[in-house]
Amino acid sequence: MPEVDGGGVGPDSGRAADPDLAGAGHRASAPAEPADHGPAEPMHPGPAEPADHGRAEPADVEPLDPRLRRGLIIGAIGLLVLAGIGIGAQTPPRSTGVSTDRVGPEQGEEVSEYLTRARATLDRSDDAPRWALVSFTDHVQAERVPALAGEVRVARVLQHVPLERVQTPIVAIPVPDSASAVTGAAAAAADILRDRLDRQPLEQRAAQVHEVAVLRLRAGCACTAGLVVRAAPAELRELAARTGIRAVEALPADTVADRFAVTPLLPGTEGTVRPEPDDGPVPPR
Repeated sequence: MPEVDGGGVGPDSGRAADPDLAGAGHRASAPAEPADHGPAEPMHPGPAEPADHGRAEPADVEPLDPRLRRGLIIGAIGLLVLAGIGIGAQTPPRSTGVSTDRVGPEQGEEVSEYLTRARATLDRSDDAPRWALVSFTDHVQAERVPALAGEVRVARVLQHVPLERVQTPIVAIPVPDSASAVTGAAAAAADILRDRLDRQPLEQRAAQVHEVAVLRLRAGCACTAGLVVRAAPAELRELAARTGIRAVEALPADTVADRFAVTPLLPGTEGTVRPEPDDGPVPPR
C-alpha cells in the first residue's frame, strides 16, 4: 500500500506515499514496477473535537473558494502517492528506525492481522490527542467525508481513483479545518494530477492513467479512500465504530506531525497486503 510521511503522515496496502511532485499510492506506497509510494509530507492539523456517532449522511457545505483550492493544490504538491505506473516505487518494509513512525498495513501483512493491530492502538486510557489513519470500507465521494468524520479534525484527505487491475496515484490533500476544503479535495487532487501532466512528459500508460483519474475526480467520483485525522482515543474509538469505517490506527501521543509515514489500507484489499495489480487495460475515461 502507499505510504504517506506524516510530517510526516504517511498512505495503502503495498504502496507507500512519497513526496515525488515537488514542482508537482493500500497500508496510506509508488516506480514503473510494482508501485511504491514514498513517505508523505508533514501535517499540522488542529485539535480534535468529540466525534459524532450518527450514521454518515451527506453534508451540506458551501462550494470551495477557488483561492482556497489553489492553496490546497500548492500545499499538496509533493504529496502525490505514485502507484506502479512507471513513476512510483514499491512499499518498503516498515522501518525499525526510531526517528520515523508509520501507520497502515505492512507489505505482506494479513489484512485481518492489521485490523486487529489497528484496534489495539485505540485501547488507551489517556485523553491526549494523536494522529490516526482512517481507512474506509468503500471509496466514497468527497462530499460524504464531513458526515463520516463528524467532529473529528480531518488533516488530510486521501484521494485514489479505483480502476480494475490498474494502479493509480493516491494523492494526499492537506486541508484546513473547513468542510468546504474537505469536500473540495477531489477537485484539488484532479488539479494536481493535471499539473503533473502539463509539467513533464510521462510514459504512455502513466499519462493515460493520469488523464482518466483527472476526468473521474472532476466528475465527482467515489474516490476518497481514507483520511488522516487528529483526535483523542475516545473520539477515535467512536469513529472506528461508525458505518463505513473499516479501520482506525492511532500513533503514540508524542508523535511529531512531520515525523510519520502513512500507508493506507485501500478499500477492497483482502487477504494479504500487496501492491495493486497493474496488468489491465486503461479505460478511455
